[in-house]
Amino acid sequence: MPHEVSIEASADAAGANPITVEVTRGGVVESRHRGAAAIVDVRGQVQAAWGDIQRPIFPRSAIKALQALPLVETGAADAFGFDDAALALACSSHEGEPRHVETAGAMLAACGLEESALECGVHWPYSQAAAHALAIAGQAPDQRHNNCSGKHAGMVALARQLGIDPKGYTDRTHPVQQRIMGVLETLTGLDLARAAVGIDGCSVPTWAIPLENLAFAFALFGTGEGMPDHRADAALRLRRAVFAEPFMVAGTGRFCTDFMAATAPRVFVKTGAEGVFCAAVPDYGLGVALKCDDGAGRAAEIMLVAALRTIGVLDDVADETVRRFIERPIENRRGTAVGAIRPAAGWLSF
Repeated sequence: MPHEVSIEASADAAGANPITVEVTRGGVVESRHRGAAAIVDVRGQVQAAWGDIQRPIFPRSAIKALQALPLVETGAADAFGFDDAALALACSSHEGEPRHVETAGAMLAACGLEESALECGVHWPYSQAAAHALAIAGQAPDQRHNNCSGKHAGMVALARQLGIDPKGYTDRTHPVQQRIMGVLETLTGLDLARAAVGIDGCSVPTWAIPLENLAFAFALFGTGEGMPDHRADAALRLRRAVFAEPFMVAGTGRFCTDFMAATAPRVFVKTGAEGVFCAAVPDYGLGVALKCDDGAGRAAEIMLVAALRTIGVLDDVADETVRRFIERPIENRRGTAVGAIRPAAGWLSF
């Protein structure tokens, strides 16, 4: 379990998390983001840390791959013929593009279920092109368009495989969520019955977990170290599915899709709402977890790439590729470059 800090950046005099990302305009720093990050190895030792990594945070969608482990390890994925695209979608926060929606529908059909079996709710596709296409066709979205529909299709498949009624599968007392909670407890080393629990945007429970423990869980997920064989095999299968089908994890123009397409199989990454990011670095035996204090996704993405670059994970990735993800230009409505989003000077120094 996490217990030992090797490197830790100091907080400011008030104990606040360090400034990690800055936003410039005309050569002046216009905005700043604070955050915390942990890099932990498979032994539970903290190899690098910035800010408060022991404060519990809601990981939100950043742990969808961990929530998908029971889908594979119980044999449900095989029983319903889920391919790489379906497994990647089970780990996704997708844009609601046609292939995402069709795959979610196919997963449900394989279980003998319809869209109404989902309990994630309805929203318009995050993809503007997909949303416009629906509107032009005079159609409205349904639950398959929800960015979490793949995860939920996986959960109802798990219920089917366990021989239980999928209805109410989003309730934390349902056997599906209890099974997922058990997986999270094993990987994080925590008793989640004692943890704060909230309700995620898609209605499933979200337990508050410190960044240190989340990073440890992803170190295990990325390597299979310390897992029983069936779980290690499930983690490997999910990683391979995501690397084979990065589009299914997010979609057109999204960071998770583009970054993994450019760097696979070096790093598995997954975003969560409110500025959370988790990553697994299999070859290094490391897990990464971070949160931007103000919930800004734009800052969390920069933090993640900066942390990965600092530990050498991206050393053999082309410089122009790294720069594309770590320092982003800000353009005005006419396409004129007016500033940039970049790591704050000095926050990664140790």
